[in-house]
Amino acid sequence: MASKLFDPVQLGALALKNRIIMAPLTRCRADNPEAAPTALMARYYAQRASAGLIVSEGTIVSAQGRGYPYTPGIWSEAQVDGWRQVTDAVHQAGGLIVCQLWHCGRLSLPDFHDGEPPVAPSAINPNWQMFSPEGMKPTVAPRALSREEIADIVVDFQHGARHAVEAGFDGVEIHSSNGYLFHQFFARCSNTRTDEYGGSHENRGRILFEVLDAVGRELPHERVGIRLNPMMNGIHGMTVDEDTVPMFESLIRRANDYPLAYVHLTEPFMPNQLDGVVGGIADVAGHFHPLCRAALLSNGGFDQAQAEQWLAEDRCDAVVFGKLFIANPDLPERFRQGAALNAPDPDTFYQGGEKGYADYPALT
Repeated sequence: MASKLFDPVQLGALALKNRIIMAPLTRCRADNPEAAPTALMARYYAQRASAGLIVSEGTIVSAQGRGYPYTPGIWSEAQVDGWRQVTDAVHQAGGLIVCQLWHCGRLSLPDFHDGEPPVAPSAINPNWQMFSPEGMKPTVAPRALSREEIADIVVDFQHGARHAVEAGFDGVEIHSSNGYLFHQFFARCSNTRTDEYGGSHENRGRILFEVLDAVGRELPHERVGIRLNPMMNGIHGMTVDEDTVPMFESLIRRANDYPLAYVHLTEPFMPNQLDGVVGGIADVAGHFHPLCRAALLSNGGFDQAQAEQWLAEDRCDAVVFGKLFIANPDLPERFRQGAALNAPDPDTFYQGGEKGYADYPALT
């Protein structure tokens, strides 16, 4: 079977040299008061420029959106300057990179907000443990956003997109998954609002499409992707129920009104993630791909053989790799040669510094 992994593919306005995508990977290396990308981060991303496309780590659109220590932002001039050195390095190495725009919502701690609770659609505690500079801490009940504050967040994403263009990114991805702010609006377990942002599928999806409209004023939608994780269950305080699949079907049908570069979908890959779940589906791409007009990226702990099978079966247009890219900066070449893969070291995923970050060896 000929591999499609190394075939070029067009995602909207993005012409990729292969179908091997580097996942957005939080690495907590922006360890400076400005929360700005560093020269070390530029080296790390440039090492991985052989990917068909790099999706940056989640990049916070405002101080309000913070949820983890040492994650980079894109709301200040210092942050834009920091990202510019990253995009320059990636482009000089022949790569493409989009900026994943992020707001954590209730998945945060008062530590990041001057002691005040984080914000969310509704005042519902996700009952999760979050990283802080002092170690793991339990979440608190968030404060429900007002309509005016939601409008401000839409503007923050628009400004984030503008700054991404100024920083030299090739596009943006809206992080609307994994239990963060947009996903909190989508799910009934985290959104009990009775205004125009709660209740119906249209209302719970409203903020995403307001953001897409706003972001589209800064760059063409052909350079914009969205990320969705419909089957996240028992993680980050999210639950799947009988409404989940219809809700995400509604989102994808409405997203078809935009000429998006891609839709990035996550498969269930945690053990027992959907055990006993009413409304759960094990095959996310198989269910949603027929509904989706944009190119589909599949993410879910794939190895090379699984990725090649999915592409051969036209289940997706490109495959997203996370941990394999952490440990293998030259992952596409290792796949091409059938070479051995470096094993990732989980102890260094978030610890800071070069170790376990920019020091994994390449083949040559």
